[in-house]
Amino acid sequence: MKKILLFFALIAVVLSVRSQETPKIDTTKNWTIHGENTFLINQSSFSNWSSGGVNSIAGNLVFNYDFNYKKDKWSWDNKVIVGYGLSKQDDLGMRKNDDRVILNSLLGYKAAQYWLYTFYANFQTQFAKGYTYEGTTRTKISNAFAPAYLTFGPGIAYKRSDNFRVNFSPVASRIVMVFDDDLNAVVPAFGVDPGKNMRFEFGASLDAYYKVNLMENVGFENILKLYANYLDNPQNIYTDYTANLFMKVNKFVTVNAGVQMIYDDNTLIAKEVNGVVERHKALQVKQIFGAGFTYKF
Repeated sequence: MKKILLFFALIAVVLSVRSQETPKIDTTKNWTIHGENTFLINQSSFSNWSSGGVNSIAGNLVFNYDFNYKKDKWSWDNKVIVGYGLSKQDDLGMRKNDDRVILNSLLGYKAAQYWLYTFYANFQTQFAKGYTYEGTTRTKISNAFAPAYLTFGPGIAYKRSDNFRVNFSPVASRIVMVFDDDLNAVVPAFGVDPGKNMRFEFGASLDAYYKVNLMENVGFENILKLYANYLDNPQNIYTDYTANLFMKVNKFVTVNAGVQMIYDDNTLIAKEVNGVVERHKALQVKQIFGAGFTYKF
C-alpha cells in the first residue's frame, strides 16, 4: 500500500509540472479539459495528554479530471476520479481509508434548451484489497475488480449548466463483477452467486449532480446515484450519495471535507461475532476531512 501511495504522489508531481510547463492549447475549441490533483493530510499527536489520545497520520491522493466535448447539438462529458488513501495509528498499523476508480461518460444530443437525449456509462472499482477488522483479526471483504460495477443505457437529461444536471434512464443495464473467487466461494458477494464472477441487472437509473458556491472560496458538491433492478426486488433501490465541501485558503492550499453513504441490498457487511464471521445488510458511511495541496488546470 505504501508503494501505491508513493506511486500516486509521483504522478501528481509529474502532472503538476507538465501542466505548468506545457499548458494545453485547444485550437478547435470543441474540447474543454481541466482537472485537480489533491493531496490531503491529517495528523494528530499526543504526549502526556491527560484525557488520552492515539497518535495517527493519514494521507489521501485524489485526481479529478473532466474531458468535455461540445459541437453544434452534440456534447460528450467525461469525468475521471481516482483516489487512494492510507492511515496509520499506533498499535493498529497501516490501513486503507480511501480506494476508488470512477469513470463517468455522458453523450448527449440537444432536444430543447436544457434537455438532451443521452447515452451514459459509469464504471466503478478499486485498486487494492479491503478488510474489516475485529481486534487483531482482519477479514478480506473486497479486492481489485471485486466488486466492479458497469452501468450503461439510453436516457434523457436535464442540464441547466455544468454545475447542475440530472440524467434518467428507464432502461439501464448494470453488470456487477467479482473477480476474486475467495469472496464468493461459499456465500454470495455483492449479489453475485457463489462460483460465478458476474451478475446482470436490468432496471432504471438516475444520476444527479449539483455544485453551488456557498460563499467566496467555499463550494459544496452533491452527487447522487440511484438504481432499481426490475429483475430482482425493484423496490430495494441502490443508493449512493456523496457530499463534498471545498474551502480554498489560497491558490494551492485547500481544506476538504466529504461524506459518502451507500445502501446496497446485495452487499452484506462481514463482521466477526464471538469468533464467527457474520454478514448483514447495513448503511455504508465514509468520511474524509483534511487540509492539503491542490493544483488545478
